[in-house]
Amino acid sequence: MIALTAAPLPSELLQNKWYAIKQIPVLHTTRKEAWRYLGFKHVNGAAKWNSYAKAQYVSEVHNNFHVDLDKIAGQIGDKHNTVQRLYRALMVVEQAEKAKVFKRENRYKKHFSFSHLYTGLDYDGIATFIKLSDESTESEKPVATSRIKELGELFTWLFGDKSLDKPPVIETQNPHLRQLDEVLKNKAATDSLRAGLPLAVCLEVSLGDEQVFQNALLQAKEALQKAHGSLTTGFDGDESKLLLANTIYDLAYDLVEQMERKKTPRRRPRAAGGADK
Repeated sequence: MIALTAAPLPSELLQNKWYAIKQIPVLHTTRKEAWRYLGFKHVNGAAKWNSYAKAQYVSEVHNNFHVDLDKIAGQIGDKHNTVQRLYRALMVVEQAEKAKVFKRENRYKKHFSFSHLYTGLDYDGIATFIKLSDESTESEKPVATSRIKELGELFTWLFGDKSLDKPPVIETQNPHLRQLDEVLKNKAATDSLRAGLPLAVCLEVSLGDEQVFQNALLQAKEALQKAHGSLTTGFDGDESKLLLANTIYDLAYDLVEQMERKKTPRRRPRAAGGADK
């Protein structure tokens, strides 16, 4: 219950002749009683909450005041599923800290990119890697206990570790978070990441040689089309550029020849006696 009372002004203010008022109104309440008001003000106020601040609010109200997540969602103007996801993400952080595989103060960058985790937990590769429970369970321990080691690895890749001088592999959420998700779907690619290889290299491992080959051809085609489009104004007769183009031509010709040879089926050797089997 919120009670309205009157509080006396400090004596140093009363000594000033400009202050004629002797008392000011004060609201007395508790955080438990004021959670609805606080949520409303931060949603509709001048400074909106980011995902991390909102998750902290959701966690405190749900865990300490035992308010259902759907009621919290209604108060702050979010969907129930969104609030469940925010809650799950913060519970993952707290679970990692309690298991001593992550410390928020040891993150590599000053800013805590909570949205990387909040978003990444919805990706299949990341969720499977740590055996994450669905947000609808509303569990305080959403990661399987058998995957705590993997949880620590995930946090290092997401946020780095200043104490170990390890920067995160995620520089920007787009495209690196999706790339990490693809890597974690492939054991060989994940092992490469553990070995310290760059995320881009690990992604190629996850794609496999066939997809890497296809991507390389498409990139080469796009680059050549761009060069062709700027030929009139971009080529000034420089001999070095012409030599470079000839080198590309030779590489392309050799590549096509090898592809043609691989495409043509080999004839089976003739059997003894001159008859084909």
